[in-house]
Amino acid sequence: MATATARHILVKTQEECEEIKKQIEKGAEFSEMAKTCSQCPSGKSGGDLGKFSTGQMVKEFDQVVFNEEIGEIHGPVQTQFGFHLIEITSRSE
Repeated sequence: MATATARHILVKTQEECEEIKKQIEKGAEFSEMAKTCSQCPSGKSGGDLGKFSTGQMVKEFDQVVFNEEIGEIHGPVQTQFGFHLIEITSRSE
């Protein structure tokens, strides 16, 4: 079963998500932005979600984490929880 590690930032609006992504692209630290902006409890640890398998996260999240490029910032990704920026930090098949 495929596993991955990732970190994310969760916010309420697509606009907020896009603004945070721009700040990261200009050099802001992902983990610092997660600590100050994310509405997920994982924000306290820089958005780190630890290791998880396919099917443990919501479908939209899984699709990104198990198919997109590692080390890039993906998003905004909309789920039932809001809008995410996702950074895939590792993946194994």
